[in-house]
Amino acid sequence: MAAAHRPHVLVVPYPSQGHINPLLQLCKRLVSHGLTVTFATTLFILNTFTPKLPPSIHLDTISDGFDTAGYEESSGVDDYLARLQTAGSNTLADLIQRHQHSSNPVHCVIYDSFLSWALDVANKFGLPGGPFFTQASTCNYIYYCIHHGLLKLPIPSFPVSVQGLQFLSSHRDMPSFVGVPGSYPAYFRLVLSQLSNVHQANFVLVNSVYEFEQQVVDSMSKVCPVLTIGPTVPLFYLDKSFEEDKEYGYDLFEPDSSAPIIQWLDTKPAQSVVYVAFGSMANLSASQMEELALGLKATTFNFLWVVRTSKERATLPPKFAEEIGDRGLILNWGPQMEILSHGAVGCFFTHGGWNSTVEALSLGVPMVGMPQWTDQPTDAKLIEDMWKVGVRVKVDENGIVGRNEVENCIREVMEGETSSQLRHNAKKWRNVALQAITEGGSSHTNICQLVSKLLDNNFTK
Repeated sequence: MAAAHRPHVLVVPYPSQGHINPLLQLCKRLVSHGLTVTFATTLFILNTFTPKLPPSIHLDTISDGFDTAGYEESSGVDDYLARLQTAGSNTLADLIQRHQHSSNPVHCVIYDSFLSWALDVANKFGLPGGPFFTQASTCNYIYYCIHHGLLKLPIPSFPVSVQGLQFLSSHRDMPSFVGVPGSYPAYFRLVLSQLSNVHQANFVLVNSVYEFEQQVVDSMSKVCPVLTIGPTVPLFYLDKSFEEDKEYGYDLFEPDSSAPIIQWLDTKPAQSVVYVAFGSMANLSASQMEELALGLKATTFNFLWVVRTSKERATLPPKFAEEIGDRGLILNWGPQMEILSHGAVGCFFTHGGWNSTVEALSLGVPMVGMPQWTDQPTDAKLIEDMWKVGVRVKVDENGIVGRNEVENCIREVMEGETSSQLRHNAKKWRNVALQAITEGGSSHTNICQLVSKLLDNNFTK
């Protein structure tokens, strides 16, 4: 397709790693279908981190109002989100205006669902647009039902009566903002605002697989035009024929170059390693770090543990590293997809963030879920009860997961009575993910549908 005749898609992520990388993967898919893509992140992100992108994806910027240090310049969540909306709206409009006077005008805007105001900007220019949701369809639909009054807070009884959500059986299954009313009010307003104008969107993209959450997707499809297009992970790890797609693109944390991660894994037997990581945002208390360390030590299994900060490392028990010896490897940050896809890994001990959950599910790795906040409790429900690929830890009266609980959950996944069934189920869902992104699969078909509408300029709301 001649460049001048390719639809030009402007993609606008929310400026954090867990939101940037899934959208970048979508950009790669759109480019592979012949579209022109511009990826517009914030000035701070672009000036601070060097992306690894194919030349077919063009970079541009908007402002979040804090161009020097990003969120760290703000006085808190409310201040940052308010400035992001004001500065982001203005600079996004400027960016679109500049492109409209070029030989390559924008035809469509895809934006992170946290940036619902981007649809208003797109509509001012008469452009179609739609959000990209980086969380599970289940969480999206819970927030939709709350925003539109279909679920009243506090939720009076369980199971939830809303069609598609009946499997949620307690407050423990709900996103933390719902399960613990009043927690993180600024973020709760943000996740609800995602649904404020979704009825005006031309399409609604979700980083999930239809078969992962079929009942919920069917229910949400009745109220907005949902297209599941996941998993948005580097395709090489699902199908080795995609040799050019091994990188996410952005890594806001420097990988631990001093740790021989893959070489260490190569020395371990198949499915003998517990991989422990809690994403880019979770911060565990000193008490929790100690209990986790002692639980890992007690299992006698090999483990690879991402401990992001020196402050967290300081909370580990004295002489912990010496006592575990070569059985454990502690690193600051690592290539998670490469680790999860390694044959030595038999269990992923995770906070259950959606990206991590989708990665493990897509690679067939059983999990122990230790959710911290936001969507993670609901993801843990899906892991344990919907897909049956793992177990969820229980917390004590002080909100701590004790060392015995850590040990017992790991043992259940690695060698317990249900371990073989968990591995069987994990392989089944990996195959589902692979089928979804191959020709004729649910996600591939949905991306083709989006591309077709762009080529024909055939959007309806």
